[in-house]
Amino acid sequence: MDLFEQRIKELRDIINRHNHNYYVLNAPTVSDQEFDALLRELEDLERDYPQFKDPLSPTQRVGSDISKGFTQVRHERPMMSLSNSYSIEEVQDFLRRAQDGLGGEASEIVGEMKYDGTSISVTYEYGRLVRAVTRGDGVQGDDVTANVITIKSVPLEITGVTDLPEKFEVRGEILLPWKSFERLNEERHFNEEPLFANPRNAAAGTLKLQNSAEVARRGLDAIFYYLLGDNLPFETHYDSIMALQRWGFKTGEMSVLPSIDAVKDFIGHWDVERKKLPVATDGLVFKINSLRQQLNLGSTAKSPRWAIAYKFAPERECTKLQYVSFEVGRTGVITPVANLEPVLLSGTIVKRASLHNADIIEQLDIHEGDMLYVEKGGEIIPKIVGVDEKRRQPGSQPVTFVTHCPSCGTPLKRIEGEAAWVCPNKWGCGPQICGRIEHFVGRHAMDIDGIGEEVAVILNKNGLVNDVADLYDLTQEKLVALDRFQEKSAQRILRGLEASRSVPYARVIFALSIPFVGETTGKVLARHTRDIDTLMSLPAEQLSAIPEVGPKIAQSIVDFFAEERNRVIVERLRAAGLQMALTDEETAGQTDKLMGKKIVISGVFAKHSREEYKALIEQHGGKNVSSISSATSFILAGENMGPAKLEKARKLGISILNEDEFLDMIE
Repeated sequence: MDLFEQRIKELRDIINRHNHNYYVLNAPTVSDQEFDALLRELEDLERDYPQFKDPLSPTQRVGSDISKGFTQVRHERPMMSLSNSYSIEEVQDFLRRAQDGLGGEASEIVGEMKYDGTSISVTYEYGRLVRAVTRGDGVQGDDVTANVITIKSVPLEITGVTDLPEKFEVRGEILLPWKSFERLNEERHFNEEPLFANPRNAAAGTLKLQNSAEVARRGLDAIFYYLLGDNLPFETHYDSIMALQRWGFKTGEMSVLPSIDAVKDFIGHWDVERKKLPVATDGLVFKINSLRQQLNLGSTAKSPRWAIAYKFAPERECTKLQYVSFEVGRTGVITPVANLEPVLLSGTIVKRASLHNADIIEQLDIHEGDMLYVEKGGEIIPKIVGVDEKRRQPGSQPVTFVTHCPSCGTPLKRIEGEAAWVCPNKWGCGPQICGRIEHFVGRHAMDIDGIGEEVAVILNKNGLVNDVADLYDLTQEKLVALDRFQEKSAQRILRGLEASRSVPYARVIFALSIPFVGETTGKVLARHTRDIDTLMSLPAEQLSAIPEVGPKIAQSIVDFFAEERNRVIVERLRAAGLQMALTDEETAGQTDKLMGKKIVISGVFAKHSREEYKALIEQHGGKNVSSISSATSFILAGENMGPAKLEKARKLGISILNEDEFLDMIE
């Protein structure tokens, strides 16, 4: 294989993987600048060696964020991504190219904020919102209308306006404001769920939720920056955005910039002022103002020639380490945390940053009182990225990891093959006990109202709750005898405990705090074991044969139930009336007809909704998967299945079933 052909194929694979991480998983592993450097290298090679051109190259498309839980809708006009720049010189090059493309004709520039959220296209007809669609792959996206309607800053109906077109499309960014983001991560931390890395990931994840009520609760916002339609009565982009403001849309900061010096001033101003905004930003956008000139300049296969994004450098500050604290989680893992002199980063005051484990402390070579570099680039959760060794105080000692539990004093043990140290005193260590209580009562577990972190600590310190089964021994008399407890709060807790007796068996499994058993695994275990007695009796070999389990989780389950105290807790919970088996309603109609099959759902269906088909697949033992691969068993396809998916399925020889064929299969 030619050396250049090999590099082109390698770059395509790398970029496709990064696109998947960013748009599908919402978990990018490289910075925007690193990604753009890879994409530029590929673009240059494809231009210089056209014999290796491929219509499916990532240079010819926009990364996809399409999920499988929504109907796909084709955009009337493609939603493209912007080319990125990182210096004023690159912005000047863009302006020169635009002027050359316009035959030397002078052009006016508009500067805007680049908000860090997830793109949306909203269509209005006769003043009413009719459809909201994500960018998807630029050609089609997910219909998320039901979720967008819950966002209070999005107009549902526009009235009292004389210049409103009969039909128009407005594009913008769905955002999670800083306050909402921090509140959401606090909740996730409480429930020991993975934290969102930044507001963009949180906004994207929220917009794809199936529960619109939960979307509304999270507090999304929307800012709009582009108006499209046939025969719009505006000559400039600026005028169209002013019209959006009149029509009731929330738009971002923007300015008409008459010169390159004005562009420089705009960059300098917002590099500072953006930190005061209530939402996350990651740069600026510069556009040719004239809509006629935009039309004349046109677009490449991927980006408009009349606009460019300018990305700010990742924010970094240097601040003093006050001390390192060591915190105990519910599973006993000890996490070191750098407590810092407060520093302002990306609109929030940072006082703490996780150091993750002992290996990170050693790699960074952190000493007491060091000046640490804290960064909040694309990853908004603050992280320590380095030490200013030149400012290290003479004689300062390296930070060492604790050898004993900071709470109960028990000697720590290191998990084999991992960087984590744990406190083995699970039944006598206060933070572990309280952590398990908090997890048990959490919204995704038993959902017991009235018990949070503070109440769990009070109940434990007063000797009322030493394990989760003790919760069901609480009475009105015991609770009101405690300081700060009144009859109303006690009754609230007791009502929550009573309601938890009807929580399904799958969530009871999750609530038990079995190491490595999350919410999804709890559902899988419930389906395959049917009751807690079966789950407790299965050996590791049989457990690991269950899809989604595997040897590590299987051994963890066996070890958990091998401990007599855990079995006693289960029996006490059973006696308290908790659901320890699937109900007849849950087991009705369950078969193994699709056991071991990985199934992709694509397209629009007539007889059942996508969610109903997902439930049917799980009911018959199959697994819903999001992307086509050689491991896919077959595709359940409705109308309008994407051509790219169809082509990939044919190349891999994967069967495609329509609704009738699928329903016949499961009878």
